[in-house]
Amino acid sequence: MSIQTNAADIVTVSVMGQVANPSLSGLPAEPYRLDADGKAFLWPTFGGIVYNVTVGDSAFGWAGDCIHPSVSISHRDANKNRGLNVFACVGNEALITSGAAKGARGVVTGKSGRFSDQVIIHFDVETRRKIAVDDQILVKAEGVGLTVDDCPDVAIKSLSTSLFDALPKKLEDGVLKVGVVATVPPHFVGAGAGLTSEGGSLHIQSTDRAALAEHGLDKLRLGDVVAIQDTDSRYNHGYLRGAMSIGIVGQTDGPRAGYGPGMTVVMTAPAGQLGSFDAPGTNIADILELSA
Repeated sequence: MSIQTNAADIVTVSVMGQVANPSLSGLPAEPYRLDADGKAFLWPTFGGIVYNVTVGDSAFGWAGDCIHPSVSISHRDANKNRGLNVFACVGNEALITSGAAKGARGVVTGKSGRFSDQVIIHFDVETRRKIAVDDQILVKAEGVGLTVDDCPDVAIKSLSTSLFDALPKKLEDGVLKVGVVATVPPHFVGAGAGLTSEGGSLHIQSTDRAALAEHGLDKLRLGDVVAIQDTDSRYNHGYLRGAMSIGIVGQTDGPRAGYGPGMTVVMTAPAGQLGSFDAPGTNIADILELSA
């Protein structure tokens, strides 16, 4: 049965950002962070052009702190950056408009940052080698305002209409069910809780590796589609018994307490209107046919 949406009414608009340089705050002067055991570490973190981490790769094992695969963009003007982060959706087309890689096309794969700072875009490795920090990237933003006709209580977030159509899903007794590779229990939800759900990421706490393995979360890959139990992300991310959200893993693990693979929430509902079913291997690298 076809699942009907208002896709024909969705407005498509341009937003733009620049390839972001990784940054460290000036104060405190030390660049070190603390891991869950209080030990200082200095690893690459989010931002910039990442040449060797790609959607489809493992979300664990990298010597990095919440790394964004491929390329991260932002806008120097805070208000324009907010527009970029709110309107860009996973699955949107991106176009490089300046620099040596001008004309190359990519795909939005996630959002990240404490206050929705950056948009994550996939480009193949050959294109990445041509991109420079500050190159301009245009995103054909489409997806905000998407609704499902028979499931008005399901809120669609940061999801392009084409990716929504391509995700494994079914409608049963008024419940929209999405195919996922794993389910994240609510006590794993860490950084991002309490913040807006229109951008940014929600992290899977990963300090307790044995618990991760018990729930099949230790093998997650970047781009995996997951369910998040008892999590209401209609406005801000928060605990609500019976709620559910669907997320796409967009960032790698990190050693800090409260952090782990970051998820971009793409669907949410407060009281049983959204469900999931096991669909091993469901990953946007395959669904969107992203080249390495």
